[in-house]
Amino acid sequence: MDNKNAFKGVAATPDNPRWRDFTARQSELYSREDEIRSPFARDYTRILHCTAFRRLKHKTQVFYNVDNDHVCTRLEHVAHVESVANTIAKYLGLNDELTRAISFGHDLGHAPFGHYGERVLSDISKANNLGIFWHERNGLRLVDKLELLEDSNKKLRNLNLTYAVRDGIISHCGEVDQNGIRPRGELIELEEFDSVGKYQPATWEGCVVKISDKIAYIGRDIEDALSLGFLTRGQLSELEEVSGAVNTTVIVHDLISDICKNSSPEKGICLSNEAAQKLNAVKAFNYKNIYSNSRFKAYQDYAKLVLNGMFEFLMSFYAPGYAAANVHKAAKEYPLLCSSFSGWLAKLCLPSAVPEELKGEAERSLGEKIYGNLSDGQTYAQAVVDFLSCMTDKYAVRAHAELLSY
Repeated sequence: MDNKNAFKGVAATPDNPRWRDFTARQSELYSREDEIRSPFARDYTRILHCTAFRRLKHKTQVFYNVDNDHVCTRLEHVAHVESVANTIAKYLGLNDELTRAISFGHDLGHAPFGHYGERVLSDISKANNLGIFWHERNGLRLVDKLELLEDSNKKLRNLNLTYAVRDGIISHCGEVDQNGIRPRGELIELEEFDSVGKYQPATWEGCVVKISDKIAYIGRDIEDALSLGFLTRGQLSELEEVSGAVNTTVIVHDLISDICKNSSPEKGICLSNEAAQKLNAVKAFNYKNIYSNSRFKAYQDYAKLVLNGMFEFLMSFYAPGYAAANVHKAAKEYPLLCSSFSGWLAKLCLPSAVPEELKGEAERSLGEKIYGNLSDGQTYAQAVVDFLSCMTDKYAVRAHAELLSY
């Protein structure tokens, strides 16, 4: 391969004319005299230390099995994406620190129970006039509005990530079959993303993460399907015909090498036609034999029951001016669900909207008070959806079980 460092001249580095735009934050981030990290390296560690990242270890990737240590979780998937994307970025001469930050942050907005949980929350959101819920946009909402980090003064503040990382999170959708991904030219306001995959990433690094997401999940999902008995011997033969191998390592290696060999600033981040067809064939195989498997129905019915049940339960506490107080009072009977939700509201509401016992927490949280005074039912419904979307599978199951106690 002779493409090594072929993208060095267009990488998101200080030499790039858009460097200041790529590294811009929504507000100034505190600095230290002895700071040795780049802006993107700081984003990487801010993501790494936030609680949303930790929760990925108990969120479903494809197969719900919270007690099986060998089933891929959302956190493992993120690690696979980072591995694939970082390998490609380093070879092509792109900014590997930006690539790592986007990779680690790209799935922070996923709901519990995988993509099916995402569909349930979308149905809930639409029924309450909140629009469509999709994890890429929720990921941007989470890093911009919901997730908080403690600063050196023990105050809680928003993550305040750079434009390039935030852009990579909302634009990473890898569901669309396409080859030759190129960054868009315009640095738009990211809130303009109103549908999945509407715009390409703004950076080449974001484009690499986008294609790496697909490469990472199609291979690893096959491993889990095999270990859990979702695939038969006949299906394995079919897979070998379309992929040339049933070993995830070989599939991923071949695709990475092909991208590094065929990509260029002129053609974009791309596979050869043969490799692109193979990738799409493996993806089609997975959708036919894994993601559409009837064995998922019981799990999907359960996820729907859990998420709808908790939404309806938490919505029952809404009353103008008293919602936060009602939830806080119910924490005595429902210490897991209502206590956590009460604390959630305290951080993201104005101090005047929360009970006296929680005003200290509200005042310690200096992030955007996105729920204000909880002045209307729609704002409260959004708070409930946000809270549910951040749950792990394990927590959602335990919190819902609490509703069955008397």
